[in-house]
This record gives sequence, C-alpha cells and structure tokens, in this order.
Amino acid sequence: MSKLRYIDLFAGAGGLSEGFYEQGYEPVAHVEYDKAACYTLKTRVAYHYLAKSGNLEIYYSYLKGEIKREQLYNAIPKELLNTVINAEIGRDNSLIFDSIDKILKEKKVDVIIGGPPCQAYSVVGRAPLKHKENDERTKLYVQYGRFLKKYQPKLFVFENVPGMLSAANGQYFSNLKSYYKRLGYELEARLLNAYDFGVIQNRQRIIIIGWQKEFNFSYPEFSQEKIRHFRDTIFSDLPSIHPGETKRVQSYKSETNDYLFQSKIRNGLDIVTQHITRPHNVKDLEIYKLAIDKLENGERLKNNLIPEHLRTQKNVTDFLDRFKVVGEEPHTMIAHIAKDGHHFIHPDVKQLRSISVREAARIQSFPDNYYFEGIKEDQPRTAAYKQIGNAVPPLMAKKIADKIKKTLNGRKK
Repeated sequence: MSKLRYIDLFAGAGGLSEGFYEQGYEPVAHVEYDKAACYTLKTRVAYHYLAKSGNLEIYYSYLKGEIKREQLYNAIPKELLNTVINAEIGRDNSLIFDSIDKILKEKKVDVIIGGPPCQAYSVVGRAPLKHKENDERTKLYVQYGRFLKKYQPKLFVFENVPGMLSAANGQYFSNLKSYYKRLGYELEARLLNAYDFGVIQNRQRIIIIGWQKEFNFSYPEFSQEKIRHFRDTIFSDLPSIHPGETKRVQSYKSETNDYLFQSKIRNGLDIVTQHITRPHNVKDLEIYKLAIDKLENGERLKNNLIPEHLRTQKNVTDFLDRFKVVGEEPHTMIAHIAKDGHHFIHPDVKQLRSISVREAARIQSFPDNYYFEGIKEDQPRTAAYKQIGNAVPPLMAKKIADKIKKTLNGRKK
C-alpha cells in the first residue's frame, strides 16, 4: 500500500510532522517562515534519511560536533532538503505553490496539517492586541484554506489554542467554518489535552479535523493514556548540571525507565545532547530556592509572598504564579520559556536552575535524538526553547495520525 502524503504548513520545529512521519506518512513539504526552525526541519530530514539508509553514524558525528552542519547536509540528497521551504505564508503563495508542485509532480496530497501562529487568539496574547484592527494573524486560516483549495486533500488537521473558538465572540471560528465549507469540507473542532495522549504536560489545544464532504468520516475517539510520577519520569536518567551549562554532549547517568522507553523519547542514542540551560542572577536563584522549598511543603510560591528585596515585579495581584517549579503534576509548556525560565524551575535544589533544552523537549515528548537548530550552529539555546515552546507534542500527533491513517487506508482497500 502506498504511503499517505502530507504537507505541513506553519511547520515550526516539526512536532506535528514527526508524529505523522512516525506513522508511516510521507512528507511532501514543510513550510515555515522562521529560519532557525527550518534548519531544525532539515536536520530532522537528514536524520530520517540516514536512519532509513543505515548511515546514522553520520548523524551522530554531527550531534557530537565532529562534523559541521554543512557536512551533514552534504550527505543528504538535495531534493530531500528542498522539501523544507523557508517562506512566509501570506497573500501571495505562488512561489510556495511552485516549489511544492515541483516536488509533487503528478502525485496527490492526502492530508494537510499545521497550526498557524496563535498569539492573536490566545487569552494571554489578546490583551495587547485588543486595539489592533485587522490583525493579519487572525486571518491565517484563510491562507491555510488556499492550500486546501489548491491541493484538495481528503483530510486536514488544524491545531491552535483554545482561544480561537472564543476570539471576537466566536466570529473568527464561524468565518473559518463557513469558508472551509465553501471549499468542500466538513469539520469538527475539539478541545484535546496532550496529557490524555501520554504526554507529561497539561496542555490543551483545539484540534480541528476536516474532511471532504463526500468522504464518510467522523471525528475519531481517543483513549486516555495519562502518565503519573512526572518528576522521576522526565529527570531521573539525566546528569546533574548547573545554570549556564553549555556542554554539547554528556552521558546518561542511569538506564531508561518504562515511560521513556515505551514513548520512544529515549530511543537508543547513547549520549545526551542539548542538556544546556540559561544562566541566572543571584536574586532569581534565591527566589528559585524559595519556590522549591515551598513545593516540598505542598505549596506554590506566589509573587506576593516573595520578599520585597528580591521581587522584580511590583504587581502582586496579577500573574501571581510567575515563578513555578516543575513538580509532581503535569506542567504546561508555553512559548514564554524562550524569554526566561521562571515558570520552569528544576525541582532539585542542588542544581538550582530552570530546566534545560533537553528537559523541555522531553516534556513536549520529542525524542532525545531530536536536535533543535539556531541560525548559527553554536549552542542555539534561545532558538531551541522558542521552537519547543511553540511545538505540537509529537506523541500526541502520532496518535492523531494513526486514527486518520486507519480511516484513509480503509478507503483505499
């Protein structure tokens, strides 16, 4: 049976795509505006090609810093790297269409996936935008629709924040439904939590699944796979590090555990990469210690309880949980991790730091051999945090992809 082909729009670091690839789909193209994220996508394309051809030692040499990124890419067919399209999806998508058409030739697209930038819909992001008329980001569903119109996939998967349904009193979502219906698609939107898919974080997202009107399809039901013992599950096998750690490669300090093995987060790599973290000032570290001490007593540190000589934020009525320890319950990964680590304090007071890039990636369910790039090669910490914070958890994507695959393959029999 031929592989199902998909296009990933607003691809980011490729979390959604990774889930579909792991289910046997064939990526036609990844379209992404952020240059650093495009390098991440190309590096992942390189990984999958080398894994399939039995040449992973080249990839591992890159992870260890033995070869440069250019040398890694030179080992990959150019046409595969060209499936990553660094371009902004906007009013004129003709160049993107031309690039995809060259890749597709006469083949068809089965599925389109992607999640347009969500800041304009988010509850947090809406306040500074409330006086901004005609914010282009609220209309990106129209651009997504133009790809549906051109390539006419059987199904599509559209991911966004819960606020998309309520923004502008529901008008944006109503317009989306009407527009996609005119394009020939039925759709359903559901609020899904990554925690129910075996991802160790409480992350709610709207997942819209649409299908061609004549296609006999209904929104799939997903069984819940909640994971317990969060702290030990994520951190137990990673070496202790300190703020500002920059070592490119380290060793695991212990064997894997059931969760990391079954989820394939720890997937055979014998080194730890990007277990790096940002430096912190003395005041922040004192606050981190207070937060850890309180969590040990089953409490959370609120901003109004921080001693005044340490407090950097005068507002003691809003955003009281600015400082938060990654504790026993699922934590929610947010894009703000690219700005500071205050919401992601490591629970070990001996390490006294925010979580590393690798720990953040694990919370999002990225496998340990997933490498996050910057525009420059040297320790792309901030770019990596940004990509991870904005990503769709691959483990969640994989289970969505599986349900869709079973339906589509059933229609091909």
